[in-house]
Amino acid sequence: MEAAPPLFSFGVVADVQYADAEDGYDFSGCQRRYYRQSLTLLRNAVEAWVAERPPLNFVLQLGDSIDGLNARRGESEGALARVLAVLRRLPVPVHHAWGNHELYNFSRARLAASGLSSRPAGAAAGPPAGACHAYHFSPALPFRVVLLDAYELSTLGREPDSPRYRQSLRLLREKNPNDNLNSPAGLQEPQFVEFNGGFGQAQLDWFNEVLKLSDENQEKVIVTGHLPIHPDASDGVSLAWDYQDALSVMHSHQCVVCFLAGHLHLGGYCLDSHGIHHLTLEGVIETPPESNAFGTIYVYKDKMILKGRGRVSDRVMHF
Repeated sequence: MEAAPPLFSFGVVADVQYADAEDGYDFSGCQRRYYRQSLTLLRNAVEAWVAERPPLNFVLQLGDSIDGLNARRGESEGALARVLAVLRRLPVPVHHAWGNHELYNFSRARLAASGLSSRPAGAAAGPPAGACHAYHFSPALPFRVVLLDAYELSTLGREPDSPRYRQSLRLLREKNPNDNLNSPAGLQEPQFVEFNGGFGQAQLDWFNEVLKLSDENQEKVIVTGHLPIHPDASDGVSLAWDYQDALSVMHSHQCVVCFLAGHLHLGGYCLDSHGIHHLTLEGVIETPPESNAFGTIYVYKDKMILKGRGRVSDRVMHF
């Protein structure tokens, strides 16, 4: 008997961090970064997704589409235009998480008016409408996808005289006394560095209400955002500031099956105590030119199957 087809399928890619620049290294000087080559790898991913049969329903771009290097070189707009031109070859919607590198290049207001503002018509926006890049949609019954804004609390991309900037800086300085706010040295909560951010209470309250409705409607929910929210799917530093609060919200409901993130270029995975799969996707930016780092996820009523390419491993995630 022929196996049942998936209910829907979607592409996943993280941390392209494109810049028209020679190769460099990460902050530790250990991991090589292929700035220019990352656009070629994204093209390869798009070509593979376009060839998928049956066609994909959408693609998730998990944040950091262009590198902060572009801001210093005055090339932010051009770099983003080149990345979006590649993604526009897809015949399906692309949903964009916002990461720290988007916010090194652009203000939140500019992102909201850019091609990275991906809330589809009819999708329910997060709080308060227009300010928070969070929304949810249903690709197929009984599933829902929730995209969270992991930098709603952040100093990045905000005017220094804005209330949210001051609130975020105050919280950061309370938790991180280091002169360099990007250093986790000596911190009890090492996620409190400036290149991370938080969801904030208003967004988590909204998220809780979304999950409450999904419980009532017996839906299964896939959650996504740039920052991981489980230490076992991360390195202990690359986490949302308020990851424990986000986990508490998810664990108070029955409906969440998976959390997809980027940010940590080495990737990560764990199945948590409540049966939620936490998948942190490997970053394109640190992928050698002869390899790749993307995947396609096929969703069935009882599982998700990840078909990975290059550095991204195949994985079966049962509900």
